[in-house]
Amino acid sequence: MTQTEYKIYIDDVIRRVETARLQVSGHHIVKIVAVSKYSQASEIEKLYKIGQRAFGENKVQDLKTKSNELEELPLEWHFIGNLQKNKINNLLDINPTLFQALDSYELALELQKKLEAKGMILDCLLQVNSAKEESKHGFMPEETEEIYAKITANCKNINLKGLMSIGAHSEDSIVVKQSFQTTYKLYKTLPNATICSMGMSGDFELAIECGSNMIRLGSVMFNK
Repeated sequence: MTQTEYKIYIDDVIRRVETARLQVSGHHIVKIVAVSKYSQASEIEKLYKIGQRAFGENKVQDLKTKSNELEELPLEWHFIGNLQKNKINNLLDINPTLFQALDSYELALELQKKLEAKGMILDCLLQVNSAKEESKHGFMPEETEEIYAKITANCKNINLKGLMSIGAHSEDSIVVKQSFQTTYKLYKTLPNATICSMGMSGDFELAIECGSNMIRLGSVMFNK
């Protein structure tokens, strides 16, 4: 696919995002994070030339490698994967724009300790397991508000910006929609929250219709 053909393809993806966005009252802005975990630096650069700036990785080592390879480009890096405590310092050395998957209070405390030692502030999203699926990380919906307040009070170097969730693993769009609605309702209750990150390549239109203002698109952005 040539650069021109690729731009036409991406323009179609953006049209889909815009169509879903315009279905929502208030027409909120929706940010696209291109999930590059299965893509090479050259593919990221191709998307950059079209205008994409935010990219997401789910492994610290991959994030480090690609951010180093592309350090001359003004990219915005998001870490969207499960973070092991022994990888915290490695992540902080990269200093991502946003850590989207803060999924336990124990991790928050360890992260706070390392951030304080380095004199850093890290923007984070709390991950919610809104579908209550055993295969997913994150806080249960009923504990989210309490944990959000607890981290805000006790972890001063963590700047919570909102919530992230993954839609229910189901072929039933009603079930998926319910999981998104659960996250969005929680998001609206949180003080100073500005980001509701939900929706991936297979369900982003539904997520936007439910209130998502940040979507994480992998295969659909890289035409895979």
